[in-house]
Amino acid sequence: MLLLMDDLSATLFCAKDPTGRYVAVNRAFVVRTGERSRRTVIGRRAEDLFGPLADHYSQQDDAVISSGQPLRGVLELIRRPGSVPGWYLTSKIPVRVGGAVVGLVSVSEDLRTYDEADVAVNSLSRVVALVNERLAEQITVADLASAAGCSPSTLDRRMHKVFSLSPQQFVLRTRIDRAATLLTGGDLPIAEVATASGFYDQAVFTRTFGRLTGETPAQFRRRSHPS
Repeated sequence: MLLLMDDLSATLFCAKDPTGRYVAVNRAFVVRTGERSRRTVIGRRAEDLFGPLADHYSQQDDAVISSGQPLRGVLELIRRPGSVPGWYLTSKIPVRVGGAVVGLVSVSEDLRTYDEADVAVNSLSRVVALVNERLAEQITVADLASAAGCSPSTLDRRMHKVFSLSPQQFVLRTRIDRAATLLTGGDLPIAEVATASGFYDQAVFTRTFGRLTGETPAQFRRRSHPS
C-alpha cells in the first residue's frame, strides 16, 4: 500500500500507533514535514514536526482512537512546505486487530487551492460548518448557498469540484455519518437517532440508512455492539 501511496503526490498519507508515533508515511508527507527522508519521520510525533498545528492533529487522532469512529472529509487548512497554507480534505480511520484499536491511518487530499483566501474553497468551509451546526434541522440548498455567498448553481459546481457531491448529497452523507456515530456510541433510541440526524421520522431514516449502508439502523447497531 505504501508503494501505491508514494505515487500520489497530492495526497498525504500516514499511519500512527496508539501513542501518536508515525509508523508509515508516504513521500508527499515527508516533503510536507520539511524532513529529508522517511527515516527522520518514523517514530516521531506530530509535536516533533508541526509545532503549533500539532495540537489540532493530536485532538483528531485521540478522538478517532478513543471512539473507534472514523473522521471523514474534514475540510481544513494545512501548511504546505515553505509555510504556505492550503486546503485539504482529511480522513482518518481506526486500525483494529482482534477488535481492539491499535492505531490509525490518515489521508489528506490537496485541494490545489494555492491561495488561502480562495473564494470557492473558503466559502465551502462555511457550508460545512452550517451543515454540522444545523444537522437536526431541515437544511435547504438556498440555506447552503446563502452561507457560501453564491448562487445555488455556483454552489453546486463548487461542491462537485471539492467533494464530488451535490449539496443535497453532502447533507445526506453528513446525516448518515452522524447517525452511524450515534448508533455505535450509545443506546439512544433509533427514533431519537433519526431526529438528531435530521430525518423527520424513523421510517424515512430506516429506509434511507438501509439504502446507503445495506443494513437497517438496528442491524448496524447490533453489528457494532456484538454480544
